[in-house]
Parts: sequence; structure tokens; C-alpha cells
Amino acid sequence: MSARNDIAPSTLGVELEEEGVYVEYTDGRRTFYNGVPEKVHGTVRCRPGKDVHVLVTDPTETEGVLVYVNDRKTHDEILESTGVGRVLLDPGEEEELFPGVTVRADGYATEVEADPEEARGRVFVFEEDELGERSFELFAPESEE
Repeated sequence: MSARNDIAPSTLGVELEEEGVYVEYTDGRRTFYNGVPEKVHGTVRCRPGKDVHVLVTDPTETEGVLVYVNDRKTHDEILESTGVGRVLLDPGEEEELFPGVTVRADGYATEVEADPEEARGRVFVFEEDELGERSFELFAPESEE
């Protein structure tokens, strides 16, 4: 397998619909994340071995940036042509994708933590493989009052 690199994302078109989330790549193709995302406060932990995608919308919810976390299958050229970003983390590493959005590799699991107010948009996490998919919308951590 050839080397994979971190890739900066481009701004993509986003449509939030009742049946799920549509994302339009810079090459004009669209993808669909099915279902209403589960609401999670603070942090979501994705299962090991799953493809993890993080989408942060702008305040108008019509544009956003999409980043694949630890995707080692997709060639750099494909991501660059579609506008999708990628970040690669070793176990124990953590990186701030955007202000208010942090990803970390906890062993082979991926954790995504977000504060949408700081991110200035909505934050979605999509976890999928050939057996199924789950989606989450992250909200600010609940206060412990």
C-alpha cells in the first residue's frame, strides 16, 4: 500500500434533510448519510475498524467541510479531487480538526469531541462499514451542575 497523507478539506455543499445529510463534492458528485443523527453531548466514541467521517457545517448549514479520520484506503488524489480532507492519527494521538472539534485515536477506536458553539456550526460524525452505518450530531457537553 502506498503512503497516505493528511489532506486539507475544501468547502462542500451540504443539505440537511429529514431523511439524512447530503454532501456535494467539489467534482459535482453527491453522497448521502442516511437517517436522523443521534444527539450526543460532548464526545462520541466510534467503534474500532469503522470508517469515521466528521462534517462541520457553516452557520447557514448550506456549506461545510468533511474530514475522513484514519482512512488509509482512499488515494490522496481522490480526496483532493472531491474536496474531502483526511487526518491520520496513531493510537494515543489527538488533533484539533477545527476550533471546537477534536479527534483522538484511543487504541483503534476514534473519539470525536465537539463544542458546536465554538465550531460556529453543526458537527456531525458518521461511522460506517459494509455492515451498516450510524450517525451522530454533537452538542456542547452538558454542564455538571
